[in-house]
Amino acid sequence: MKKKLRLGNSDFKNIISSNAYFVDKSLLIKDIVKAEKDILVFPRPRRFGKTLNLSMLRYFFDIRTPENKELFKGLKIWSEKEIIEKHCCQYPVIYMTFKDAKAETWNKVYERLKIEIIKIEQNKLIVKKINL
Repeated sequence: MKKKLRLGNSDFKNIISSNAYFVDKSLLIKDIVKAEKDILVFPRPRRFGKTLNLSMLRYFFDIRTPENKELFKGLKIWSEKEIIEKHCCQYPVIYMTFKDAKAETWNKVYERLKIEIIKIEQNKLIVKKINL
């Protein structure tokens, strides 16, 4: 089957599931696990895959979606068995992106950000319900 070119798509699961081209940056996960830092900053230029990388991290670490472990089969990180066993789908994840918080005025941006924060709070309630 021919691979698809999914321009502008920054959802890791969607890209992998739809057999689209993906530049394998999955060893970023290993770098993060081995860094053992409280805070990591990833400054990159525009259109450099920041949102896609964060999406990949979300699917890798999120305990609420253990079925997502399958997404990483065949990627470089899959050969890191210790990292897969110890960290894949093992943590509660709070994921928030500002990429869609665009508006004509600051007040409209602020309202969109509040909506995103409300979504995060709702997800925290879901996490509490599954006894994390």
